Amino acid sequence: MPPAMTQNPPDLRPDLAPRARLTEDARPGQPRIGMVSLGCPKALVDSERILTRLRAEGYAISPDYAGADAVIVNTCGFLDSAKAESLEAIGDALTQNGRVIVTGCLGAEPDYITGAHPKVLAVTGPQQYEQVLDAVHVAVPPAPDPFIDLLPPAGVKLTPRHYSYLKISEGCDHKCKFCIIPSMRGGLNSRPADAVMREAERLVASGVKEILVISQDTSAYGTDWKGRTQKFPILDLSTRLSTLGCWVRLHYVYPYPHVRELIPLMADRSNGLLPYLDIPFQHAHPDTLKRMARPAAAERTLDEIRAWRRDCPEIILRSTFIVGYPGETEAEFQTLLDWMDEAQLDRVGCFKYENVDGARSNALPDHVPEEVKEERWHRFMAKAQAISEAKLAAKVGQRMEVIVDAVDAEGATCRTRADAPEIDGNLFIDEGFDRLAPGDLIEVEVDEASDYDLWGRVVADRTG
Repeated sequence: MPPAMTQNPPDLRPDLAPRARLTEDARPGQPRIGMVSLGCPKALVDSERILTRLRAEGYAISPDYAGADAVIVNTCGFLDSAKAESLEAIGDALTQNGRVIVTGCLGAEPDYITGAHPKVLAVTGPQQYEQVLDAVHVAVPPAPDPFIDLLPPAGVKLTPRHYSYLKISEGCDHKCKFCIIPSMRGGLNSRPADAVMREAERLVASGVKEILVISQDTSAYGTDWKGRTQKFPILDLSTRLSTLGCWVRLHYVYPYPHVRELIPLMADRSNGLLPYLDIPFQHAHPDTLKRMARPAAAERTLDEIRAWRRDCPEIILRSTFIVGYPGETEAEFQTLLDWMDEAQLDRVGCFKYENVDGARSNALPDHVPEEVKEERWHRFMAKAQAISEAKLAAKVGQRMEVIVDAVDAEGATCRTRADAPEIDGNLFIDEGFDRLAPGDLIEVEVDEASDYDLWGRVVADRTG
């Protein structure tokens, strides 16, 4: 195994988006705005939209604090630890730049932010794009040059140019006791399907090879529309997206019964909808799920998983779980481990429960001691790691299509159809990679496997 290539750590945060990639130069006299984008892929999409608007108005995007006339910090407020991380990022930006505009989920609590950092220029909440732009205009007036400042066709992107997140809705109608997303982002608000398709088509036209569909509840997309003609609009949207000639990966899918209607589409290799479902199961014991205010139907979920795999043997299932939830007994935790043995999920992330200001779970009795949470987390991840190791070992000798994410002097870092960027594993190539470039789709033969990653050799370059 080449030393420069590291395996994905088993404790990789499942709620984090890739780091922003900002690589453009400013013309003389052009105002420059920096961006710190924290939190999940949905926040990253918000950052991209803000920067796209700013770029259209003649601003340059600065990759560092020192070169920026002001810095936007897009915050996360999902967990108390994420809030602390956001406050730290705001403090760093103030120290290194001094002119800071705060937006994002934590912006829904402006007094919390200004109490810690009273010198910030402005605080705006999630999805408040116009307010962010207004704050930037006040802090750094625009100076556009219509003959120079041409907006890139795909807008400003914080991810590599060959893949992009596509947000199809905002908000959530679930009332999970551990989550404050609905109070920050509101109820489900789905984007019009034609608007989603126009954005997707622009992305593909600009060279995007993989679209990652995100929302708070992807399978509920469109169910908030009054007078809709389709009972479950996600089915039609997925079908339309699958025809664009790129990979399409669905994230944050709840296992509603109508999801099974997507499985035949995923099984059809002639279209782009990947056989991949990212489903937040959270736990498996019915009592724990009830305390979470989530559907308590783990056995029916196992039946669904069996049906999905029957109809699409290639399907990959990713999920996230919470251990140490208030009231979780050793027996309940053992039920989760037993359920994992049955479900044999391919990709798994795990949180140790923590209180979040404003969450109803804070008031539940019988909070689990931190040392017990830690011990259970390690046991859970050991189980998930063993399952992953066995599944990847079975892939040695197989040929599969992969997408190239990065190439350096040591080799190429790729992903299979089973791997989402940043949160899943990689496939590494350390020989014969000289002609490869990010975004290439190639065929490889797997010759080595570890707990979370694969190694392989190029069999065919499908983009050359």
